[in-house]
Amino acid sequence: MLVHPQFDPIAIQLGPLGVHWYGLMYLAGFLAFLSLGKLRARRFPERGLTPADVDDLLTYGVLGVIIGGRLGEVLFYQPGYYFSHPFEIIAIWRGGMSFHGGFLGVLAAMALFARRRGMRFFQITDFIAPLVPLGLMAGRIGNFINGELWGRVADAALPWAMVFPWVDSQPRHPSQLYQAAGEGLCLFLILWLFTHRSRPVGAVSGLFLIGYGAFRFLAEYFREPDAGIFGHSYTISMGQWLSLPMVLIGIGFMVRAYRK
Repeated sequence: MLVHPQFDPIAIQLGPLGVHWYGLMYLAGFLAFLSLGKLRARRFPERGLTPADVDDLLTYGVLGVIIGGRLGEVLFYQPGYYFSHPFEIIAIWRGGMSFHGGFLGVLAAMALFARRRGMRFFQITDFIAPLVPLGLMAGRIGNFINGELWGRVADAALPWAMVFPWVDSQPRHPSQLYQAAGEGLCLFLILWLFTHRSRPVGAVSGLFLIGYGAFRFLAEYFREPDAGIFGHSYTISMGQWLSLPMVLIGIGFMVRAYRK
């Protein structure tokens, strides 16, 4: 049985300025988006985006992730706490970013980008879908370093069962790492291979929704459920409630794409 290393959340201390691991993980995700996006733009120019467009996409995406992710955490998961401590809403360096909120924020940002460039919305989302999972992986590693979003109680015989001492002395699943592997690395590989061939418009976006929703739904069985706006639920968690529509919508997108 393992014990969480209890990392110092500050990676680099520069006088009064502390650079947090959580922020560095987001930076790694954004850099992965930028480098892979430019690679895709050069390799597939017929998809209508240039390497310079990727810089602008990143700017829009960063704003969408930060604003949407934080608002999602506030509204979906901890409204009572944040409404009682409104100044904590801006303290994103302490962690607390909702994927589903960030996802909605990115969709809004991509819709704005597409409108300003005179491009189709799904043309943009199909392009960025394979670029997102490595950022998700980095974010989950950041969760693990921060020691947040720990897993449910596990069998002590599980070789990688881990104690999070500030929670209790029980062995738990390191669910942050499960999510990093599933909705991060595995989803990236699936989408990257899928997009090596030309696909109908909307198909890649649909596969992303199905893949993320399925991986997240499964991971929630190993993750300590968040209370959310409906309270605790050990049958269907808030993360699962929010992931189910993603899977259904993704299936709809795939069917629509291949029927054309």
